[in-house]
Amino acid sequence: MRESNIDSAKHAWAILALLVKALRQRWPELKITVRADSGFCRWKMLRWCERAGVNYIVGLAKNERLHALSAKWQKRAERKYQRSGEKVRLFTQFKYKAQSWDRKRRVIAKAEHSLKGANPRYVLTNLEGRAQALYDEIYCARGEMENRIKEQQLGLFSDRTSCHAWWANQFRLLLSSLAYVLLETLRRLGLSGTELARAQVGTIRLRLLKIGAVITRNTRRVRLWLSSSFPLQQLFCSCLVHFYG
Repeated sequence: MRESNIDSAKHAWAILALLVKALRQRWPELKITVRADSGFCRWKMLRWCERAGVNYIVGLAKNERLHALSAKWQKRAERKYQRSGEKVRLFTQFKYKAQSWDRKRRVIAKAEHSLKGANPRYVLTNLEGRAQALYDEIYCARGEMENRIKEQQLGLFSDRTSCHAWWANQFRLLLSSLAYVLLETLRRLGLSGTELARAQVGTIRLRLLKIGAVITRNTRRVRLWLSSSFPLQQLFCSCLVHFYG
């Protein structure tokens, strides 16, 4: 949780340092790659990654200098599109140094042209390998990670932070994160091979866990009488057996 008047990337390198330290204490030989959008492309974080032996591949915001460095490839992509009528994607790489940076770094440029026109993209990295492979196989996989964040926001309401008190909002976020971990474990272990094996957490919550029930109470016990017409009751019982035996 951060206050709204603070840059979202401020002190990101310090938080990253704590995470890397914890991971390497557990797995000393672990190779770590930081993947992030252009909002986290800050020279302090890049320099820390290089000193700490951490790989990075992060988005780089467009600017006129980058467009000039990749202009030849952008024009080539446009000419190929005009000849074929199909979307064209070309990749190149070059060294680039922003005014505030301490040195030049490797930039991967994607020159894309389609019916909607030019769509250039730039990525900064210290990884070795072919430009297109790094972009398609490593950087673009960031989109799937963002889907998981959206899954928690939409399915488990992690963005309900409307309270005036900071700690109350932080506690709500922690509860949502805990719920996501539990449901991900249920999906990965209890629902493997079932119709809900690839369902989002919101679907699991609504279809499998949100069950109508009647509660009865006497002096000795409290009973929950679940709906006998629940269509996924067999799957629900199998999950209970899986976790509790």
